[in-house]
Amino acid sequence: MKCVAVAVALVAGFVCSDAVKLRASVRQEPDTACGKGFDNLVKGSQDYYRTAAVELFTHPSHTMDNATFEAEFECWFASMCTTKCGGLASQADARKATLTEMCQSVEADWLKIWKLFSPDEVKWFKNSYPSDEVEGSEEGSEVHYKQAMETAKEVSKKELLCMTLFTIDDECVKWPYIRLTK
Repeated sequence: MKCVAVAVALVAGFVCSDAVKLRASVRQEPDTACGKGFDNLVKGSQDYYRTAAVELFTHPSHTMDNATFEAEFECWFASMCTTKCGGLASQADARKATLTEMCQSVEADWLKIWKLFSPDEVKWFKNSYPSDEVEGSEEGSEVHYKQAMETAKEVSKKELLCMTLFTIDDECVKWPYIRLTK
């Protein structure tokens, strides 16, 4: 009887050790959609984001969106910082005054901000923003990779586009605060 118990224990031990080995050998690629992550950015970059989140979410209907979608906006910001904004050049001299006025206006909508993007910026944004549609989604009920990112983009599109352009124009966060023209 003791031999049977020992044999069962040995077999169970071998099965468990094989399962542990299998799990250890199957590695999932890390999700880099958020770059190296907001918490891993230097303090100056995090400070920049905090000032941008206050200054750009001024529309009465969107003042709390920066808190509601904080994780999603931090993710996008971290991605931009990690990739150095795709190497895009600042266009602050040409558009900073207009961008500041439009982004803080309750009159301007997201489309006016979108028209300030250069063709290279449009291409980079479309390729870099992490919310691609999942293949096989039915028309009218599209599902996106990182659905929360897509929702944040659709709900606060103007603010997201403003944050994107300010980040690029501030040389992908060369200062610890957003630089607005006043």
